[in-house]
Amino acid sequence: MLDRVPTNPAPGPRSDWSTIGRPARSARERILAAATELFCLHGFATTGVDTIAAQSGAAKSTLYKHFASKDKLIEAVLEAEGAAWRAWLFTRLSAVEGGPQARLLGLFDVLEDWFADENYYGCPYINAISEAPQVDERTRCLAGTHKAHLLTWLRSQALELGRDPDEVARVFVVLIDGAIVAAQATRDPIFAQSARDAAEAYLAQ
Repeated sequence: MLDRVPTNPAPGPRSDWSTIGRPARSARERILAAATELFCLHGFATTGVDTIAAQSGAAKSTLYKHFASKDKLIEAVLEAEGAAWRAWLFTRLSAVEGGPQARLLGLFDVLEDWFADENYYGCPYINAISEAPQVDERTRCLAGTHKAHLLTWLRSQALELGRDPDEVARVFVVLIDGAIVAAQATRDPIFAQSARDAAEAYLAQ
């Protein structure tokens, strides 16, 4: 676990797709804000509640008053970050001009903006699952609920195109998640356009 608060933990100005950096007033909000920043920037497994309490300025007893366990705190972080990201994504997608194919391909242009952000840290759900034990079904369930929103949108675009909605959703999820991980590993947003090219070729079949 981290045994001290990082010297420079702040990720810079808040990005629209993240809750990091948003004003926190109550003790619960301060704890959640500190946990989000530390989990997303330093990892879920390596960040301990002592570090979170110290950075939030709250006593550990206060942390446990609001979040019964570290697992519950992780769940709260995932749900908050997921909701913020989905609101940002679907707002951006609603502004894409054209029909369903333009919207499907435009998704990758939106992802490229996400990947190019200086505060991009990947998908918190993918990160959490990669760190969690294989028997941790709760994290997978939370990730599945989050992903269901995107799958519903993808299927609706496929239906407008007259394509198999389940097949389109599967192909696009592979491209999206692959690009997310590749961009995080390399810090290169170009993977969004590589995924867009692959999606365009698939849709042209």
